Amino acid sequence: MRTQGRQPGIPPAPERPWSEIVPGLWMGGQEYLVRPGRLERVVVRDEFDVVQSLLRVAGYGPDPGVEHHVWPIPDGPLDGTQLAGVMRLARAVDESLDAGRRVLVRCHHGYNRSGLVIGHALTRRGHSAEEAIRLIRARRSAWALHNELFVEYLRAGLSTARLLEELAE
Repeated sequence: MRTQGRQPGIPPAPERPWSEIVPGLWMGGQEYLVRPGRLERVVVRDEFDVVQSLLRVAGYGPDPGVEHHVWPIPDGPLDGTQLAGVMRLARAVDESLDAGRRVLVRCHHGYNRSGLVIGHALTRRGHSAEEAIRLIRARRSAWALHNELFVEYLRAGLSTARLLEELAE
């Protein structure tokens, strides 16, 4: 299943550049819907202490001096190495939140890839997968985590999903 690209019925982007999921943890994308039919670029400056980008796009920030992690992954099936990277990013989110830092996790639309990292970070912090999914959808968008494969990764647990992917290779 590959969900990258526009799907029928799903807005091209959320109506906000980023949304706070839990205190200090924000989820966003590279563009947002200013009004129907009009998308605007989201350029991060210094609003956050840490930015995690799940795709590489020049010109979208953050400013120099802001800690920036880039781990490009597809909005589709992930291999064991990609899942391990998602797990490392989620651990870094937790460590940053514990240190009182403001964190933005972003992908192209701010729906799926960022939701996977944040969902895993929330489960590491004691939320069930279902609670994490509900929280992300309530705070970001009803369309967040519409990639059913990513929802299944969260429900199974990323460690389990990684093990299964590596066995299949």
